[in-house]
Amino acid sequence: MTYTAPATPARKTIPHLRWWIASLLFASTIINYLDRQTLSLLAPYLKGEYHWTNTDYAAIVIAFRVAYSVGQTVFGRLMDKIGTRRGLSLTVTCYSIISVLTPLANGLLSFGFFRFLLGAGESANWPAATKAVSEWFPKQERGLATAFFDSGSSIGGAIAPFIILTIYFRWGWRPAVVVPGLLGFLWLLLWRRIYQPPELHPLISESERQMLGEDKRHLQTTTLKRIAWRNLLKLPQTWGVIVAKAFTDPVWYFVTDWFPIYLVAKGIDLRNGLLAVWVPFIAADLGNFFGGLVSGWLIKRGWSLGRARKAVVIFGGIGVTMLIPTIWTTNLFAITSLFALATFCYAAFSTIANVLPSDLYESGSVASVSGMSGTGAGIGTIIAFALIGHFSDLHHGIHEFDPIMVVAGLIPFVGMLLILALIRNTRATDKGLVRRI
Repeated sequence: MTYTAPATPARKTIPHLRWWIASLLFASTIINYLDRQTLSLLAPYLKGEYHWTNTDYAAIVIAFRVAYSVGQTVFGRLMDKIGTRRGLSLTVTCYSIISVLTPLANGLLSFGFFRFLLGAGESANWPAATKAVSEWFPKQERGLATAFFDSGSSIGGAIAPFIILTIYFRWGWRPAVVVPGLLGFLWLLLWRRIYQPPELHPLISESERQMLGEDKRHLQTTTLKRIAWRNLLKLPQTWGVIVAKAFTDPVWYFVTDWFPIYLVAKGIDLRNGLLAVWVPFIAADLGNFFGGLVSGWLIKRGWSLGRARKAVVIFGGIGVTMLIPTIWTTNLFAITSLFALATFCYAAFSTIANVLPSDLYESGSVASVSGMSGTGAGIGTIIAFALIGHFSDLHHGIHEFDPIMVVAGLIPFVGMLLILALIRNTRATDKGLVRRI
């Protein structure tokens, strides 16, 4: 009698696992934005309760931005050292705890303190997600994957009014700031269970592993070198990446942090203008996917990587100027439409800004460069918010934000011109310091 060895059971895998990973990053970004949107949505009411001026409110928001700006670079480097899984677990735990503790705040200084800590914890999301995309996606899908996780900011901003204001009108502001923190803990359970690098993941299919391995072998043929932190700043490409965020994100953060106050200044009741708060975020969500899909489509049509990315940058830089005509209207429909057009174009631009580090640098530098660009965006936002608070307090009425809207429409256009000049193939490309684009 012959003995037949039992068949080895087939290894369990998840098809297209990389998109499940992207879904986790998307969920993290939604929760991240729910957390930060609580203050801007509650600001018109907290200003009355605590007697804050716009300058006072700006100081609280700036406290968040200072920590967020420094944290992007610090945590970006940390992600490159300890890995995405451990790094994001640490930072999400921290900012979720801070959200739950924020109800202890009872005035300007304590609000500023908690927002500072929240900004530090939340700052790691984009460097970590960008690094995860560089690990899990081939170059032709990185734009779409980046658009997917980045669209979580738009979705988070869109649903925040319905969640936060509903809780506020029924139970007050303290429960409204706790809920996003609790969601962060739930997300952590999924993250710790699911995320691993593709080389180590037990549930990745062999075909997906081979596809990612082939893409990485192709990139390795460029013999790209890992660059010291200080040397990254010597490259024009790094400054192009920084400009891409520093000249666009302050405009987006004006929408996320000041839009409810802006609408009230225009004479619009937030209870009646809830749709106006919601629509620009949905438009931005669509813009994220538009930027990722169009650039990927152009690459498949034979365009070079750099040319495809820059085409979307040009579209976005021109489109954000749609903010300027808002100075001539107080009509809710017109304001909402113009903001929606501008945020759609901003988001397409932003998708490219977020994907550029993984386009240009090897994996060990991606989160570092992404963090630097986030710090640049934070510095620009801090300056912008200080000026917004000052100038909006000088004038009251429907035109108090008019000069701000003109500048907000022009700055991304200037950023577009700088990106076209800085993101190019140079001697550093020939030396293997950055990828050809």
